[in-house]
Amino acid sequence: MRFLIVLVALAVAAVVVVLLMYAFADRSASAGAALERGARWETHTESSGGVTAVVVRRVSRNGAGDLLAESGRQTVAEIPDGDPAWEERYHEAMAQARSRVAALEIEAD
Repeated sequence: MRFLIVLVALAVAAVVVVLLMYAFADRSASAGAALERGARWETHTESSGGVTAVVVRRVSRNGAGDLLAESGRQTVAEIPDGDPAWEERYHEAMAQARSRVAALEIEAD
């Protein structure tokens, strides 16, 4: 009889563990799907190490506009800060980045 009670207790514990795994996996998947649904492509500029990088990145933001996650990134151009044609190259890179954002958003729809 004790063997049967231990066997039933193990079966109940296994069922509880499986149900918990499904519950947490579903939340994680639905949260990731919600972030991906709200994601959009945008231009971004980063400066470090004497180089300015113009990038296009896919980001998710909350209602206040704060960055939640970055799910994609493409570098359009890296411009050395000492380049005499920096401003011209920067404007050209930003134009390319905006064009790429438009193309990527069309693909996402």
